[in-house]
Order: sequence, then structure tokens, then C-alpha cells
Amino acid sequence: MYRVRVRSVPPVVLALRRFPNPRLTGIGAGLFAALTMFVLACVDRLLFDSSELVYGLLFLPVSALTALWVRPADLVTAPISVPIAFAVGVFPISGGSEGLGGQIMGLVTALAVHAGWLYGGTLVAGLIASVRKVRQMRARRRYVLAQGRGAEPGRAPRAAASSPAAAAKPVRAGAGGAGAVARRPQRP
Repeated sequence: MYRVRVRSVPPVVLALRRFPNPRLTGIGAGLFAALTMFVLACVDRLLFDSSELVYGLLFLPVSALTALWVRPADLVTAPISVPIAFAVGVFPISGGSEGLGGQIMGLVTALAVHAGWLYGGTLVAGLIASVRKVRQMRARRRYVLAQGRGAEPGRAPRAAASSPAAAAKPVRAGAGGAGAVARRPQRP
């Protein structure tokens, strides 16, 4: 007979499941990250006198949340939108001089100085998005395999619905007259 394995869920996972689990579109995740980083940079400027360490440490969880909250269809946007959000947020703490040219030069300098935090946050978002994508692909594969096994007893699965002789012998294009249609071999 079959044995059912029951896995116990750790208490940390149970606690994390109680948190909100929004699903943001790619644009929504980018806006969330950009606005959050801008607000955190303004708070950093007011409370911590534009501390690079505080800004970098706050950037890492925002990167993780962005990658966790983006929809599965938009997973590729998380590692792209996080560096943009970093650049938007670093503007208040860049410390440029007067004028547009001074502000742009301060922004470019701040991005160069904080490149380690930028790469770290992008790496966090990329790793989380990659793990989520792999898990999604595995779940889809299990679902497809379960659909193939779960066919009705008297009915063949879709892939083997045609006759066994037709599935075993490939049809060449142009063979069999005008009404014949060439079929690609089906995967099992």
C-alpha cells in the first residue's frame, strides 16, 4: 500500500505566511521599489545625515520584497527594476552642488561610490526571482505529469489519442494524397 508522508511546517514558515502576500505587476513592483527607496532616502537624510550604510542596508530588504512580491509572470522585471529604484532613491542623499550639472555629478558619484550595495541588492533580487522561477517550472512540470497519469481508465491521454500505428510511423510531407496532414511526433 501507499504510505503518506506528513511533513511538519516549521514555526518560522507559519509566521511568515501570516504576512501580506501581494502580487505586483512588473511596473507595480518597479514603482513600489522606487517610491520606497526615495522615501527611505529622505528619512535617511533627515535622521542619519545621508548615511550610505543606512541607505545600503535598507536597500537589501526592499530588493528582496520586490522580488518576492512581483507576479510569477513578471519575475524577470525584479532584477531590472531594483537598480533603477536604487538610482531614484540615491538622489536625495547624493549631496550634489548647486545647479543641474552639480546635482547630476553628485548622483553619478553616489552611484559609483555605492556600487557594492547596488550589486548586492540586484544579486538578492536576481537570486530570489531565479529560485521562484525554478520552483514555478517544477510545479508546472509536476502538474503536467499528473495530468498525464490522471487520465480516465477507459480513455487514453491526449498525447496517445491517435492510433498506435499512426504514432509509431511518421508521415512525410506530401505523402498520402491531398487530404493528408503531416503531424509532428508527440512527446510522451
